[in-house]
Amino acid sequence: MHEGLILCRFIHFGAVLLLFGVGAFRSLLFARHLLPFEASPAGPRLSRVLGWLAAIALASALASALAWLMLTAAYLSSDWSSAIDASTVRLVLSGTWFGHVWVVHLLLNALVVILNRRVRPRALLTLNALLLLTLAPVGHGAMFDGLKGQLLILNQMLHLLGVGTWLGGLLMLALLMRADHGVDLVAVLRRFSGIGYGLVALIIATGLINVRALSGGFWPEPAFAGFGLVLAVKVSMVGGMLVLAALNRQLAHGADLPLARLRLSVSLECLFGAGALAAVSLLGTLPPMLA
Repeated sequence: MHEGLILCRFIHFGAVLLLFGVGAFRSLLFARHLLPFEASPAGPRLSRVLGWLAAIALASALASALAWLMLTAAYLSSDWSSAIDASTVRLVLSGTWFGHVWVVHLLLNALVVILNRRVRPRALLTLNALLLLTLAPVGHGAMFDGLKGQLLILNQMLHLLGVGTWLGGLLMLALLMRADHGVDLVAVLRRFSGIGYGLVALIIATGLINVRALSGGFWPEPAFAGFGLVLAVKVSMVGGMLVLAALNRQLAHGADLPLARLRLSVSLECLFGAGALAAVSLLGTLPPMLA
């Protein structure tokens, strides 16, 4: 069941991050640049894909919530039979912080599925942002009470917004470079590389704050076992993304645009992003080894 929970977290987190990031790219950051793309058949086709992505997010959220509830019910009662006891699961759902937040999260996810392509893009982006932000209170920050817990949840919200914008932007760049949609790729690439500086700074700063608050130091102890080892994998994946992002910026500012090399670089950056997300999905199920 533990492996299934990690897989559900990976699918759900990835879907929610991309829903927000792609929406921010299309309707907020690059709306003017993407007018030719939206007018082409690719625009409506991408909207349909995002609708399916929202449905996948909802299904994986339900599955991960069910797995978490069953594991929690079994842990609280010290009896695995409680994992399938409806009354115990219902008590966990109605009497825990996770249960309360996750109900709101599921309702928002259902609204995104229902209202996709039925409301204005900015309104849908707002819903996707709320959907993303409700992932923050069910993370490790929920372990702390009072002001420290609230600030850590706020920090995690900023971290999620930065990661979602970066990953969604990478996916959109990969799609735009697959075919000629009449979009000025040079302008988009150069603008995104500039925005990337702010995103990277936000992600690194909030990530360091998370590690410091959870581990009591600048790195968990032991450094390369358990939580520390998985965190090292995540940092390595992010480091690879940063190297590729620097390469993309250099290529985008050259005299000619080497599309083949950019496609390969952006694709590799997306793969590193998936690897970092997989590490995060596992980190959420491990104790941070508080000092």
